[in-house]
Amino acid sequence: MTASEHPHGTGYWKRRRALQLRAEPLCKMCLANGLVTPATVADHIEQHHKDWNKFVLGKLQSLCTECHNRTKRVIELRGYGLEVDDEGWPTDPNHPANRI
Repeated sequence: MTASEHPHGTGYWKRRRALQLRAEPLCKMCLANGLVTPATVADHIEQHHKDWNKFVLGKLQSLCTECHNRTKRVIELRGYGLEVDDEGWPTDPNHPANRI
């Protein structure tokens, strides 16, 4: 990155984060599961991998800390989520059980 070593500490990022959370104050992933949870994280939908342009220009979504640190991390590592429906069947269409 061409900015400081910790771009999340820049004034630019703090302003952008605040705008995102003001525009979408609820966690997007929780809402998709019928839960109303305040968002605390402005998350880059696509990982920026320390690419300054992606960091600055990439689309954001609002997430709660739990969804950001656990749910999204699992999806990024595995390629699918682990949530299941009332019958125990995976809800993520990318889950291997749903690729049949």
